[in-house]
Amino acid sequence: MAEESQEYKIVVLGGGGVGKSALTIRLVTDNFLDEYDPTIEDSYRKSVMIDSKTALLDILDTAGQEEFSSMQDQWMREGKGFLLVYSITSRATFEEVQTLYEKILRSKDAENVPIVLAGNKCDLETERQVTYEEGKNQAAEWGAPFYETSAKEKINNETAFFEVVRQIRQEHESSNASAKKRRMCSIL
Repeated sequence: MAEESQEYKIVVLGGGGVGKSALTIRLVTDNFLDEYDPTIEDSYRKSVMIDSKTALLDILDTAGQEEFSSMQDQWMREGKGFLLVYSITSRATFEEVQTLYEKILRSKDAENVPIVLAGNKCDLETERQVTYEEGKNQAAEWGAPFYETSAKEKINNETAFFEVVRQIRQEHESSNASAKKRRMCSIL
């Protein structure tokens, strides 16, 4: 019997122009988007192998512009895992992901949510405003994995998305284990 492909709803969030669409399209089609065309909401699906298991990625690429912030709550409720993206060339977008993180926890009413932090545009080292250490420390504070990425140079873009899936799987396994423990306790 063939193994059922598990579907993973991943929401890509971050400020405008940080490269959310470029990262997503690089993963899905292996093309690089050079021009900036603000997204409202695009959905992509791709079947991949992650740790020898088939995964159907259902990726929601969201708007970073402030005028679409009313849609964020819906995106956050729908998502099972999140790729929070900022640009290493913009301190403002780094501060924005911190706000998004708080919003996700509130909308999920949870202390822990599968999240990966991505500092995008790491190929633009000369324009850097956010250090690698700042990104790494922020992710560590959240208990989340961190990667610096570049859709243009194909650096860690696939890794970051795959790690979101691993985080979802991990959360799913730990919630199943605690549910199993509760059932065992009620039997005893």
